[in-house]
Amino acid sequence: MFPEEHQPLLTKEPEKIEELTGKLRSDFKEDKLMRSVLANDKDTIDDGKILNEALNRGLQSFTPDLLFQQMVQNYTHAERILGERLISLLAGYDSNYVKKNLNIPEFRRELKGNIAANINKLREEGLIDKEGIITEKGVELASLVLYVQEMEKIIPHGYLGEKIHKKKTHYGEKGDVRIYRKGDRYKDLSIKKSVHLAVRRGHADLQALDLKVQERKSKGTVYLIYALDASGSMKGNKIDVCKKAGVSLAYKAISEKDPVGLIVFGSEISEEVAPTLNFGELLKKIAVIKATKETNFPLMVEKAITLFPKVKATKHLVILTDAQPTVGENPREHTLKAVSEARAYGITISLIGINLDKEAVQFAQDIISIGEGRLYLVKDLDKLDQIVLEDYCAVM
Repeated sequence: MFPEEHQPLLTKEPEKIEELTGKLRSDFKEDKLMRSVLANDKDTIDDGKILNEALNRGLQSFTPDLLFQQMVQNYTHAERILGERLISLLAGYDSNYVKKNLNIPEFRRELKGNIAANINKLREEGLIDKEGIITEKGVELASLVLYVQEMEKIIPHGYLGEKIHKKKTHYGEKGDVRIYRKGDRYKDLSIKKSVHLAVRRGHADLQALDLKVQERKSKGTVYLIYALDASGSMKGNKIDVCKKAGVSLAYKAISEKDPVGLIVFGSEISEEVAPTLNFGELLKKIAVIKATKETNFPLMVEKAITLFPKVKATKHLVILTDAQPTVGENPREHTLKAVSEARAYGITISLIGINLDKEAVQFAQDIISIGEGRLYLVKDLDKLDQIVLEDYCAVM
């Protein structure tokens, strides 16, 4: 369900994926790796997909024998832990084919060999270490593949095109003058224009109908924080799609010179980045996100308050979640108190809810009512990146 007031993004000619590589280069040590990914080298891309899936599933390390045993002993359990995509990538066969043929001895031998070969390749390329743990080079590859996959999806649709709008903000340059309306700030009153209108109308005193205000025709810098709920229920495809939406937001906003920050939260804050124009740093932080346990909303909102700069500017927090807060006593009450505090600091808050139940929807509505943002209820994950960009354009 989409809010009716939000219109489709207006776009210009799509950009080439390579345009941002200059901004990435200083943050990525492996130039050869970058060139391979951008050139769509299949073997390199497949390695990156394996690493991304492992991170999405919270896999701690790659151990060939253990992975093979899990599939053979209890395939259903292994599929729940590893996911269909990771099984397919490691096995070299579709996961359904693996499941159907596990009882055939010849296939088991081939499966064991394929898993070992794929993991050994990761080790030989320096993408995992001797213990099977993903290395810094592996994180870089996972980041680059995540980036390329998302750009290949959204650029053809024009989602990154320029948003044409007439949005007025408190911090833009002064523009046209118009009649005062309820809700306008007194500091935007144009005394000279108001007095001039009163004189023209023959009024001895300045009346409410004579008041005119100066509109703000353009924004100042927009500071954004992308807050991603990484609780256990987000594991797998949900967190993968949310990561890619974060890549889209970072790419678009930073190209507009708007700093983007990141908060990854579960029961604790696992990742935090203050709003920055360093796309490479954000990309690597997004790539390593993995699901944890519970959902601590108050802690996340409080952290956002400290990460935003103490300047007069548009500050916007966008939260992606599929649940309600679960940590502490009265978590809903504490969350709304934190949201109220954030609003007092000039921070607006939007919430993108993924398959929320009725109670969670009501709670989300309470958050955006206080945070003066927007609520998006998402059932089709394929549209998530478009929704995140739509919310950004609404505050530009």
